[in-house]
Amino acid sequence: MSADDSGLPTFGDPADPGNRPARLAVGVVGTGRVGPALGAALQLAGHRVVAASGVSAVSRRRAETLLPGVRLVTPPQVMAASDLVLLTVPDDVLPELVAGLAATGAVRPGQLLVHTSGAHGVAVLDPATRVGGLPLALHPAMTFTGTSVDVARLHGCPFGVTSPEELRPVAEALVVEMGGEPEWVPEEVRPLYHTALAHGSNHLVTLVAQAMEILSDAGVAEPGRMLGPLLGAALDNALRSGDAALTGPVARGDAGTVRKHVEQLRQTSPQVLDSYRAMARATADRALANGMLKADAAAALLDVLAEEERT
Repeated sequence: MSADDSGLPTFGDPADPGNRPARLAVGVVGTGRVGPALGAALQLAGHRVVAASGVSAVSRRRAETLLPGVRLVTPPQVMAASDLVLLTVPDDVLPELVAGLAATGAVRPGQLLVHTSGAHGVAVLDPATRVGGLPLALHPAMTFTGTSVDVARLHGCPFGVTSPEELRPVAEALVVEMGGEPEWVPEEVRPLYHTALAHGSNHLVTLVAQAMEILSDAGVAEPGRMLGPLLGAALDNALRSGDAALTGPVARGDAGTVRKHVEQLRQTSPQVLDSYRAMARATADRALANGMLKADAAAALLDVLAEEERT
């Protein structure tokens, strides 16, 4: 790994094939759904995954599938073998892991430490940084399945990148090598960034699953097939146009239709009713704010939702 006079790795424009990072020995600490996929992507880019650690039998099998032939060892052994270490563990586990590795002398000066938590920036790596580790936060904005499909999906995937300024070229070059597109996220807004992604992706899954359950209750044999075109178009329109893509009874101010929806949910899917009310209120607020919904129509909608809640 080449370095400048300060001891930091040297990288140029990450989009320039002539500025590919030096070939690195890569280790993976945490073989959940993310780590093996990123390790496999780095291996395809010419790096060498030399060691990995996993706790559960499922995670170890995943590592054996995506990183065949790679040694499965303890985290300190991964650290000892690697120039670059992927710390791909749950958000709440990361601080204790980093502190423990630093306290036991497992971190070497000049070693690249990359975590993939969306919720954390590089401050969580401070214990390792104080003993010479080089901290990078590279968060792929994608859901992972834990299979080889994930490696292909990294192509064009945005990564939330946070690092010390002097390591920014290193971070961005590694993302490009994995097939991703780096997006700089300052340390202080990292929690806000992650909130947006979690709200959009995780809650979308809940919303879609609820809609499928209701269609099943209505006798639709293949709810996913019916929802697919509608939800695909709605998502595309929302990404292109934001609030201007709002349609449906709430955006039109059809309070009578909303009342029927609530009555039906009360009878057949009461577990969905609170979600429907919350989303209907939020939709009415946004439609009112952007001028799609008149104030009196919004008031009638909110009265219906409050009335049904009281009964």
